[in-house]
Amino acid sequence: MNYSGDLNANVDLPIAGLVTAGIDVQLNSVVPGAFYTFENTVLGAKYSVGAFASWVDVDVTGKIESSLGSLRRSESESGLGDTTVIPLLMGWVDGNWQYNAMLPVHAPTGDYDVGRLANPGLNYWAVDPTFGVAYSNMESGFNATLFTGLTINQENSDTDYRSGRLLHFDGSLQQMVKAGDGFVTMGVEAFWNNQISDDKNQGGLVGPFRQKTAGIGPVIGYMLPKGKDNIVFEFRWLPQLDSTNTTEGDYFWLKFVYQLGTGKK
Repeated sequence: MNYSGDLNANVDLPIAGLVTAGIDVQLNSVVPGAFYTFENTVLGAKYSVGAFASWVDVDVTGKIESSLGSLRRSESESGLGDTTVIPLLMGWVDGNWQYNAMLPVHAPTGDYDVGRLANPGLNYWAVDPTFGVAYSNMESGFNATLFTGLTINQENSDTDYRSGRLLHFDGSLQQMVKAGDGFVTMGVEAFWNNQISDDKNQGGLVGPFRQKTAGIGPVIGYMLPKGKDNIVFEFRWLPQLDSTNTTEGDYFWLKFVYQLGTGKK
């Protein structure tokens, strides 16, 4: 994943115990992970568990407030990012429809230092109960998904700062077309994130603080069946269209997935 974004110089943003403005961010990350689906169903649903690690390279430039006044500072850092563990992923299939419930847990395994602009990790726990519905018609090749979740952040123990709860929606529409031995997928994806409670911090670092952002962009992919397995490549570009109290820029994703035992011989 690649992200490039910036923030209006008139907006103060809390980062690792610092008050910053005029932020420019360049971030690259590699996120390997895996899921395992159990054979037996639970409450009539397919039950899976998963985990994702991350390696992050981040460059941040911003203006910070210090005892010497406003200073422009640039920092770069690479290292282990945070880990996401998914102990619960349940999917109920009803014809072309699937209903999902999952509980991602974000663990603060990433490299982090107070007072450093560029940090691969966030240094706090978070849980993200998420529910979704998906429609997939193999005859027409049309697919649609909609997910909603609530990210509940815990306190950063090093800065005594706690980000507010974040309500998020993610959806996509895709059409699958036969191409050679596989299928090309083309479509559009969108997201909307809205912080519904204030950040909490000792000393009122930036006062009441909430952020929101939204984005929409194209997605293209290729799926190649291999016996019972599937090989999937996917590229997504999601430019942010409306952001408040957070950076605004572009997300680029390049995804590779090897699905074991999902197809038919």
